[in-house]
Amino acid sequence: MLEFLADNIGTIVIGLVLLVVIILVIRKLVKDRKNGSACSCGCGCKDCPSSSLCHKK
Repeated sequence: MLEFLADNIGTIVIGLVLLVVIILVIRKLVKDRKNGSACSCGCGCKDCPSSSLCHKK
C-alpha cells in the first residue's frame, strides 16, 4: 500500500487539487445563482429590465 502511494503521489496530489478547484467553481456558481447575479448575458440581473421575468418574488 505504501509503495503504491509513493509511486503515485504526484498523480494523487494533482487529482486532489483539481477536485478542490472543481468544488470551488461549483460552489461559486451556486452562490451566484442564489444571489441572482448569474445570467446568460454575463452582466448580472440587478440592472436588467427583464429581471422580473426570470426571478419572480
